Amino acid sequence: MEKQKNAVGRRKEAVTRIFLSKGDGKITINNKNYKEYFPLVYLQNQVEAPLKTVESLDKFDVKINAAGGGLKGQAEAAKLGIARALLEVNPEYRPALKAAGHLKRDPRGVERKKFGHKKARRSYQFSKR
Repeated sequence: MEKQKNAVGRRKEAVTRIFLSKGDGKITINNKNYKEYFPLVYLQNQVEAPLKTVESLDKFDVKINAAGGGLKGQAEAAKLGIARALLEVNPEYRPALKAAGHLKRDPRGVERKKFGHKKARRSYQFSKR
Protein backbone atom coordinates (compact mmCIF):
# COMPACT_ATOMS: atom_id res chain seq x y z
CA MET A 1 0.00 0.00 0.00
CA GLU A 2 1.37 3.41 -0.93
CA LYS A 3 1.41 6.28 1.57
CA GLN A 4 -2.33 6.78 2.22
CA LYS A 5 -5.84 6.22 0.90
CA ASN A 6 -8.50 8.94 0.90
CA ALA A 7 -12.28 8.76 1.01
CA VAL A 8 -15.29 10.95 1.77
CA GLY A 9 -18.25 10.08 3.99
CA ARG A 10 -21.50 12.03 4.26
CA ARG A 11 -24.59 11.93 6.47
CA LYS A 12 -27.25 14.69 6.68
CA GLU A 13 -25.18 17.91 6.70
CA ALA A 14 -21.99 16.28 8.00
CA VAL A 15 -19.04 15.67 5.68
CA THR A 16 -15.87 13.81 6.69
CA ARG A 17 -12.63 13.39 4.77
CA ILE A 18 -10.77 10.21 5.69
CA PHE A 19 -7.02 9.63 5.37
CA LEU A 20 -6.12 5.96 5.96
CA SER A 21 -2.50 4.86 6.31
CA LYS A 22 -0.56 1.90 7.71
CA GLY A 23 -0.04 2.25 11.44
CA ASP A 24 -0.93 1.00 14.89
CA GLY A 25 -4.61 1.91 15.21
CA LYS A 26 -4.54 5.62 16.07
CA ILE A 27 -7.80 7.40 15.14
CA THR A 28 -7.81 11.21 15.21
CA ILE A 29 -10.67 13.55 14.34
CA ASN A 30 -9.87 17.25 13.81
CA ASN A 31 -6.51 16.68 15.56
CA LYS A 32 -8.16 15.16 18.66
CA ASN A 33 -8.33 11.54 19.76
CA TYR A 34 -11.71 10.11 18.67
CA LYS A 35 -12.55 9.05 22.24
CA GLU A 36 -12.12 12.67 23.30
CA TYR A 37 -14.03 14.06 20.30
CA PHE A 38 -16.96 11.62 20.68
CA PRO A 39 -17.61 11.33 24.44
CA LEU A 40 -20.51 8.88 23.94
CA VAL A 41 -19.47 5.23 23.64
CA TYR A 42 -21.99 4.35 20.92
CA LEU A 43 -20.54 7.09 18.67
CA GLN A 44 -17.03 5.73 19.29
CA ASN A 45 -18.33 2.29 18.27
CA GLN A 46 -19.75 3.76 15.04
CA VAL A 47 -16.29 5.04 14.08
CA GLU A 48 -14.59 1.71 14.96
CA ALA A 49 -17.24 -0.50 13.31
CA PRO A 50 -15.79 -0.86 9.76
CA LEU A 51 -12.30 -1.56 11.14
CA LYS A 52 -13.69 -4.18 13.54
CA THR A 53 -15.68 -5.79 10.70
CA VAL A 54 -12.51 -6.47 8.69
CA GLU A 55 -10.48 -7.18 11.87
CA SER A 56 -7.90 -4.47 11.24
CA LEU A 57 -8.44 -2.11 14.19
CA ASP A 58 -4.69 -2.05 14.99
CA LYS A 59 -3.33 -2.15 11.41
CA PHE A 60 -4.28 1.35 10.20
CA ASP A 61 -3.99 4.94 11.38
CA VAL A 62 -7.06 7.01 10.53
CA LYS A 63 -7.02 10.80 10.28
CA ILE A 64 -10.45 12.40 9.88
CA ASN A 65 -11.46 15.96 9.03
CA ALA A 66 -15.10 16.44 10.06
CA ALA A 67 -17.25 19.46 9.23
CA GLY A 68 -20.93 20.34 9.47
CA GLY A 69 -23.84 18.61 11.14
CA GLY A 70 -23.85 17.29 14.68
CA LEU A 71 -21.81 14.68 16.49
CA LYS A 72 -24.03 11.76 15.46
CA GLY A 73 -24.02 12.78 11.80
CA GLN A 74 -20.24 13.17 11.86
CA ALA A 75 -19.78 9.75 13.48
CA GLU A 76 -21.94 8.05 10.86
CA ALA A 77 -20.24 9.98 8.05
CA ALA A 78 -16.86 8.82 9.43
CA LYS A 79 -18.13 5.22 9.44
CA LEU A 80 -19.03 5.41 5.73
CA GLY A 81 -15.76 7.14 4.83
CA ILE A 82 -13.62 4.60 6.67
CA ALA A 83 -15.46 1.74 4.96
CA ARG A 84 -14.87 3.35 1.54
CA ALA A 85 -11.16 3.90 2.31
CA LEU A 86 -10.80 0.26 3.40
CA LEU A 87 -12.23 -0.80 0.03
CA GLU A 88 -9.49 1.17 -1.72
CA VAL A 89 -6.90 -0.64 0.40
CA ASN A 90 -8.29 -4.12 -0.30
CA PRO A 91 -11.32 -4.81 -2.57
CA GLU A 92 -11.72 -8.24 -0.89
CA TYR A 93 -13.18 -6.47 2.17
CA ARG A 94 -16.31 -5.63 0.15
CA PRO A 95 -18.53 -8.65 1.04
CA ALA A 96 -17.90 -8.27 4.79
CA LEU A 97 -18.45 -4.48 4.79
CA LYS A 98 -21.54 -4.78 2.60
CA ALA A 99 -23.08 -7.50 4.80
CA ALA A 100 -22.55 -5.30 7.86
CA GLY A 101 -24.24 -2.38 6.06
CA HIS A 102 -21.24 -0.03 6.20
CA LEU A 103 -21.23 0.85 2.49
CA LYS A 104 -24.74 2.31 2.41
CA ARG A 105 -25.17 6.09 2.50
CA ASP A 106 -28.15 6.96 4.69
CA PRO A 107 -30.41 9.09 2.43
CA ARG A 108 -32.55 10.56 5.20
CA GLY A 109 -32.36 14.31 5.68
CA VAL A 110 -34.41 17.12 7.17
CA GLU A 111 -37.90 17.49 5.72
CA ARG A 112 -38.63 20.99 4.46
CA LYS A 113 -41.04 23.34 6.21
CA LYS A 114 -44.42 23.72 4.46
CA PHE A 115 -46.33 27.00 4.18
CA GLY A 116 -49.29 27.31 6.55
CA HIS A 117 -47.46 25.10 9.06
CA LYS A 118 -45.23 25.87 12.01
CA LYS A 119 -42.67 23.18 11.05
CA ALA A 120 -42.53 20.42 8.43
CA ARG A 121 -45.64 18.66 9.76
CA ARG A 122 -46.67 20.59 12.88
CA SER A 123 -49.65 22.90 12.24
CA TYR A 124 -50.64 26.02 14.10
CA GLN A 125 -53.01 25.39 16.98
CA PHE A 126 -56.65 25.32 15.89
CA SER A 127 -59.05 27.52 17.85
CA LYS A 128 -62.78 27.04 17.26
CA ARG A 129 -63.71 30.24 19.13
